[in-house]
Amino acid sequence: MAFDKIIVVDDELIIRKTLEQQLRNKRYTVAPATSIAECEAYLAKDQFDLIFLDVRLPDGDGTELLERINEMEDKPMVVMITGHGSIESAVKCMQLGAFDYVIKPFSIEQIEVILKKAESYSQLVKVNRYLTNASNSKSEILGDAVNVVGMRNIIRKVAATEATVLIMGENGTGKELVANEIHRLSSLSKQPFIRVNCAAISENLIESEFFGHEKGAFTGATQRREGRFELANNGTILLDEISEISPQLQAKLLRVLQEKEFERVGGNKTISVNVRVLATTNRDLMKEVEAGNFREDLFYRLNVFPIHVPPLRERKGDVMLLANKFLETFTRKHGQQIKGYSKSAENALEGHEWPGNVRELQNTIERAVILSDSNSYITPANLGLIPRSPVSDPETEESSVNEITATFPKPDELPLSEVIPLEEIEKQHILNVLKSTEGNRTHAAELLNISIRTLRNKINQYRIEGIEIPEPTAK
Repeated sequence: MAFDKIIVVDDELIIRKTLEQQLRNKRYTVAPATSIAECEAYLAKDQFDLIFLDVRLPDGDGTELLERINEMEDKPMVVMITGHGSIESAVKCMQLGAFDYVIKPFSIEQIEVILKKAESYSQLVKVNRYLTNASNSKSEILGDAVNVVGMRNIIRKVAATEATVLIMGENGTGKELVANEIHRLSSLSKQPFIRVNCAAISENLIESEFFGHEKGAFTGATQRREGRFELANNGTILLDEISEISPQLQAKLLRVLQEKEFERVGGNKTISVNVRVLATTNRDLMKEVEAGNFREDLFYRLNVFPIHVPPLRERKGDVMLLANKFLETFTRKHGQQIKGYSKSAENALEGHEWPGNVRELQNTIERAVILSDSNSYITPANLGLIPRSPVSDPETEESSVNEITATFPKPDELPLSEVIPLEEIEKQHILNVLKSTEGNRTHAAELLNISIRTLRNKINQYRIEGIEIPEPTAK
């Protein structure tokens, strides 16, 4: 429900009581007032969603209060009420920021229409605060591999339903892209699509992110806040990396999936929602259940329709298709003129295992575009990859071996004063890998084939030297 608390300001007893009763029948919390002073006292103590405000009141003109309300940081919506309607009065109220205008005597049906319109508008405004990308824009799941073609067919079928979907796969495979595509193709595509990165939010705050909180619920809760489930009402919510939430929150999430209701943190009012749930994980949730880290009943609630996103190493033939797409994207982004990939670069791309999957490939191509000279071919040296086997291509290079070694002077040609210390080469390599993994320490340690502890020691040493270290970035 978008609205919770409403003030009715009118000095006419019958009008006030009738409107108050209609709103209470719809389970709103209603605060009745007969004057501007009473209304302002309510606003000073609590946060309200909507005010029905009479134009003529015993202690002043309602339009003066309307002006003051519109200066509030988190202002409620205002519907003006008058028994002396005129076009001039209506225009003035709308210019001062009123959401709507109703003339006495009004019917129950008129109030119903206003409430429905106001709730829809209010939710749209709140949802827009969270959206950084156009969720309904066309996305592409590229690939000609058999398992990718099959996955696209599955996505089209499940998108036509409102079933809960569990999207599984390694980091960097494109699980969020699959979720975007499910939403885009669904009947809910015009409704809110709200994302929550469960791994990027601290355990102390994630319950508030899910369900919202009331004013004063904890230190720093100076205003009431709607949670992501409330914002996603009648739409879709994506719970990214669902395996990262605590057992306590797992129990509350299970209730939302079963009963479609919850309470805000610090609140006691039950809020009902109708939300389609998509969840992603890079872990084997069945093993997490067996280890006691994940609730079995929640797993089965989420696993209504599972989709496995294949790693890049299992997508035969897709590496160059994706590499060419990324090359097109990044040459445009960085204003580069690149002819393409040399034969040995293609060989290196196809021979690499891609433990970081599509994200690693994407980062590798962007870095190569930046490092490459204009009007040249991308080489294995630009990519930072070793080719699978030497392949000569007289049109673009003398040989792949010469291409790689050409970037390094021969020992007898390099003055001793210019020899790069092995420690410096190691440092640059570690920093490059950290950049390619977007600061992900665990992934970087895997690529470097060292322990996470060793990597942390290296990073601490670099920080002492004043070197800027790539920090982990949220998806």
